Amino acid sequence: MRNTARWAATLGLTATAVCGPLTGAALAEPAAASGLYAPSALVLTLGHGDSAATVTPERAVTLTCAPTSSGTHPAAPLACAELRAVGGDFDALGAGSDALCTREYHPVVVTVDGVWRGKRVSYERTFANECVKSSYGTSVFAF
Repeated sequence: MRNTARWAATLGLTATAVCGPLTGAALAEPAAASGLYAPSALVLTLGHGDSAATVTPERAVTLTCAPTSSGTHPAAPLACAELRAVGGDFDALGAGSDALCTREYHPVVVTVDGVWRGKRVSYERTFANECVKSSYGTSVFAF
């Protein structure tokens, strides 16, 4: 049941991120002269637990990186710039900083689902605790 709720929330947020720009005045205006672009719209979730299959998302944000940076992510332009720099490879994002974190194990799971430059993306990472997640050195997971 939890997994069904997670997928429903992810699907709803993805649909909003991808289809949101297609509403209202955006339909009435012709496409920009700069050409077509591959869509980049992601939904990021965060929850406490060992894996995404057993975690109920506690926070979720949207991140759209094409044609411009937008979404509910608190640092959308910076997060998009970091993702562009690594070609959308979440494993290649910066290593942790030298922050001092406790060795407490209170796992935090971050998931990413959506589309990056026209290709389907599904990513999951488990951090030992909030401090480790925050010290990871990237704004992509800072939400």
